[in-house]
Order: sequence, then C-alpha cells, then structure tokens
Amino acid sequence: MPKPPETTSLPLRAVLFDAYGTLFDVYSVALLAEQLFPGRGQALSLLWRDKQIEYTHLVSTSSHGAHYQPFWELTRAALVYAIKKIAPDIRADCANGQFDAKIEQLMNQYRCLTAFPENREVLQALKSRGVVTGILSNGDPAMLAVAVKSAGLGGLFDHVISTDAIRRYKTHPDAYTLGLQATGLPARQIAFVSCNSWDALAATWFGYQTLWINRNQAPFEELGTQPLYTGSSLRDVLALPFGDGAPA
Repeated sequence: MPKPPETTSLPLRAVLFDAYGTLFDVYSVALLAEQLFPGRGQALSLLWRDKQIEYTHLVSTSSHGAHYQPFWELTRAALVYAIKKIAPDIRADCANGQFDAKIEQLMNQYRCLTAFPENREVLQALKSRGVVTGILSNGDPAMLAVAVKSAGLGGLFDHVISTDAIRRYKTHPDAYTLGLQATGLPARQIAFVSCNSWDALAATWFGYQTLWINRNQAPFEELGTQPLYTGSSLRDVLALPFGDGAPA
C-alpha cells in the first residue's frame, strides 16, 4: 500500500464502504445466470452491472433528477436490457411466462449477493479499535437491509447510508456529502473504500481519504487523479492510519 502524500490530514476517525462490488460480490449472480442462459451467464452478469451503473449516472444527470428511480428498479431495468442484448432469443419465452420467471430468479439472487469472505473479520477489527464504520451506497434502504442481514453483518455498522434519501446517485457530490452529515466528520478524516474505480475517483475529488480495492489488477481511471491508497482486499483497510479517541 503506497504512503500518502505529506499533506494528508490524519488521523482518520471513520471508514465508509461502498456496498455493491466492495462488500457484496455483484458478479456472484453469474452462476445462476449461467444456469438460466447456458454459455452466456458471465457476459450477462458483466453487462447487467455496466448497464446498472450507466442508468444511475443517466437518471442523476438528466433533467435535474426528474427521471430518478430507486436502485432496485434500475437494477431490474438493467437486467431486462442485458437479457435482451445477450440472449435475444428469450423473447420467445415471453408468451409462456418464462421471461418474467427468470427475471425474478435473478433479482431474488441479487437481494442476497455473496459477501466477500474477509468482511466480518475486518469489520469486527475496526469496531474493536473504536473506528466509526458505515456503508455509503446507491442501494435503497430495503436492499441494503436485506444484504447486510443475509451476509451476517448486522450490528457491525454505525451507519447504513443510502443515496435514495437525496434521489441522486454517486458520483454526484451530494451523495458523498451524506457521509459527512452522518458521521459529523470532515472528509479528510474519513476513509472511503470502494472497489469501483469511478467511485474511488469521485470520492477522491470530493475530499475523502480513499482506498481503492483492486481485486482484479485492473488499471485505474486515466483522468489525472489517483486514489490515496490501493489494496487488493478489504483487509488492507486495517493498515490505514486510524486515530484513537474522540473525533478532533
């Protein structure tokens, strides 16, 4: 993990995690997708995720948010698009109800995505050190509640923050402001952790002390800014310079 620049304001007092992709594996749906669409499951899961994120950006930036829809609805719309793109022959199933049945199976799987195995260990360690912990996610409150419960992570977060409260998604700056409001801390004293490079970049621009979890050895965004830290798993959070005691 690289050393931060000397201008970094330390110590850190809190850590906020992105949820989808960072705590919960959005591609864990690929196995079921493969069962439902043989030979196309992996491609379907990848396009589903890409279209989901594209839709969040689209509804946040168009017509001043007039076309906002909750994350669950955008996730469903993205899935329908991905199926029609990857498996156009599925239209033949529409008449006998198979299309809707497959949609529901995959959406139910998305409710309870597989959590990354190190999550609980890391969160328990942070709690034992008195670090304020939270989720800052595009997911709507009901989605997040089910995901946290199904992963066995209940009680390990001080805050579960949904951008649904402001009807704008990350990377809108108002979405990142929610973390400051919830913790009562300035951005320079909050670590923001995401495996999504676009999210890590926007959070860095906002002023958070960012840790990008690069699980797949991918290149970072080429827009002239790098995250403060880069790691390969959530365990790298434990190496961040958190301070002791009450917030400054």
